[in-house]
Amino acid sequence: MTLNVYLSGEIHTDWRDQIIAGAEGLDIAFDSAVTDHAASDDCGVAILGAEADKFWHDRKGANMNAIRTRRGLESADVVVVRFGDQYKQWNAAFDAGYAAALGKSLIILHDPAHDHPLKEVDAAAQAVARTPQQVVEILRYVLTGALPG
Repeated sequence: MTLNVYLSGEIHTDWRDQIIAGAEGLDIAFDSAVTDHAASDDCGVAILGAEADKFWHDRKGANMNAIRTRRGLESADVVVVRFGDQYKQWNAAFDAGYAAALGKSLIILHDPAHDHPLKEVDAAAQAVARTPQQVVEILRYVLTGALPG
């Protein structure tokens, strides 16, 4: 049976690629938000028309992205949420909360520097990983029962 994994969070590093490559050979289907920052920001105005006010420009994009995100979160068996160092990922925190409310298994991925600010998010998760490789090992264990080694 295929494990559906939704990858949420920061888009500025290659953590998604590392997880997908590390999970090669496992029966996992990965899904994600659009990681092209410009496309994600501008999808609403590109499809529905320009907005003079930046608020409405962003609102159109956020609403359209929410369609994709909700579908991905709702169909996931496991949700992995990455919090990076460069930006505050409010959307990632929202995704983690939404996934927790849906009763999804949740893996949070962040550096130790974020332990305190993310303590409530971490408390809702089934695992808190420090590296993409740890996420891969969790997924491998879930699917096969095999420990790293």
